[in-house]
Amino acid sequence: MHQKQLTCHSSRIGYEIEGNGPPVMLIHGFAEDGMIWQYQRALLKRHYTLIIPDLPGSGQSDILSPGGFQSSSAIEMYAAVLKQILDRENIGKCTFMGHSMGGYVALAFARHYPECLNGLGLIHSTAFPDNDEKKAMRSKGIKFMQRFGAKEFLKQSIPNLFGAAFTQQYPEQIEAHIKRSEYFDVGSLVQYYEAMMERPDRTDMLEKLSVPVLFIMGEEDRSVSLEDSLKQCSIPSRTLVHILPDTAHMGMWEQKDRTGNAMMEFLDYINPDSGRYRRSDH
Repeated sequence: MHQKQLTCHSSRIGYEIEGNGPPVMLIHGFAEDGMIWQYQRALLKRHYTLIIPDLPGSGQSDILSPGGFQSSSAIEMYAAVLKQILDRENIGKCTFMGHSMGGYVALAFARHYPECLNGLGLIHSTAFPDNDEKKAMRSKGIKFMQRFGAKEFLKQSIPNLFGAAFTQQYPEQIEAHIKRSEYFDVGSLVQYYEAMMERPDRTDMLEKLSVPVLFIMGEEDRSVSLEDSLKQCSIPSRTLVHILPDTAHMGMWEQKDRTGNAMMEFLDYINPDSGRYRRSDH
């Protein structure tokens, strides 16, 4: 594992690189950092080079201000930061996989830098914009954070991301996730929520994309409903779809192996030589 940094408009951006093979960018979601992929890394890094950033305001990365960017939209700014990481590493084409908000960033990247993309994975994520109900929920959450603080907000919201079976069987893992999120401040979380509220409909990007698209969705997901997720699956020209049973919004933890295997299957589809060499080893 190589921990790296770059400076982007006076802000420090942290990311990690490990593994061998074709490059894959793994983008975490709201109130997470690169560690959210800890259970998939061991599998994927044996055959792929993983680039795992901390989005601005998360982990080892400073929050960004709009100054210096052509767009004032935070989602678009995050996509521009990821492009700078690829440029720093001299990577021309890469597969992007994003969890939840990370998927929104991946879609923004696809909009601005389609020539750099050879595959897109949306993991518990959607190309649809927030509806009025979702925006109202986020506005309420912002007011709660500003009154009671980030720690109290995440203590209440994180458990709702997990399914009933996982919550009952592994409460200590949920507590560990809450504990790890304690460093977040209100400013970062508010920026994320406002960015998600403002993001546009990206279904046109799914229609225009010529690269394969992976959808991983949870049967019990309350954040990105299965019904909405299924609606977008028919839009791209080439798709792989995995529905995780007894799973809510956190398949990377709730269904570690199934999620990792689905990601590997998709990467092997994009990079047939990598999969062929691995199969010949058996």
